[in-house]
Amino acid sequence: MRLVSSTKRLIQQLRDTGWDKLFAKVCSFCEARNIDVLEMNARYVARRGRARKQQENYTIEQYYRVDLFYAAIDSQLQELNNRFSEQAVELLIHSTGLEPREGYEAFNIDDICKLVNKFYPHDFTDHEKLQLKMQLQHYEYNVGQHSEFRSLSNLSSLCQWLVKTRRSTIYPLVHRIIVLVLTLPVSTATIEKLFSAMHSVKTRLRNKIEDDFLTNSLIIYIEREIAEKLNIDSIIDDFRYLKERRVLF
Repeated sequence: MRLVSSTKRLIQQLRDTGWDKLFAKVCSFCEARNIDVLEMNARYVARRGRARKQQENYTIEQYYRVDLFYAAIDSQLQELNNRFSEQAVELLIHSTGLEPREGYEAFNIDDICKLVNKFYPHDFTDHEKLQLKMQLQHYEYNVGQHSEFRSLSNLSSLCQWLVKTRRSTIYPLVHRIIVLVLTLPVSTATIEKLFSAMHSVKTRLRNKIEDDFLTNSLIIYIEREIAEKLNIDSIIDDFRYLKERRVLF
């Protein structure tokens, strides 16, 4: 995430100060190879359909700088901002403090408290926020120094290990933070996959399918690898014992 932040800053810096250097390199390249360079201060004659640029003061230099150079960089910045907003970057940076790493260098109690106060204020009461800092201090000493903890690779394995060793009951607030962070969508892949699956499930012949049934069908379709492992007989038995029925099922 810090790399994303620095990339966005460098791209913005390129937009602000990079045109003159780029243009100088292009001129040098053309001169070394006897390529004619356009008169950049000449009037730019727009193609058909671009009448708004048929202005006396709109130059070729403005066209290349604004319509091409700035436009290309702005599209990159917009894409990065859409996928990695400032709020999302800050959220993920603070979340890295929970990652199980060798030596636990990333663990920072203040960052984790900021994570809770800023992004999960409604998931913790004021009293729990006060207790959290104390739990984190014990967690850092008791869990961070454990040999099995150092062998964990990610938050998911950490969450499972806390439950397995029953430390989730000793540090319930820390465990709650980890669970909340694990629910974060780190990309749009799931959403794109959902829209793709919708075209397969809700066809022209099924255009009147209800929302609940559509949702259930999409879950089964998307998670079909898990659904294939389900035992149909056990599902039938569970359905049969849900309530008393007039006719034996």
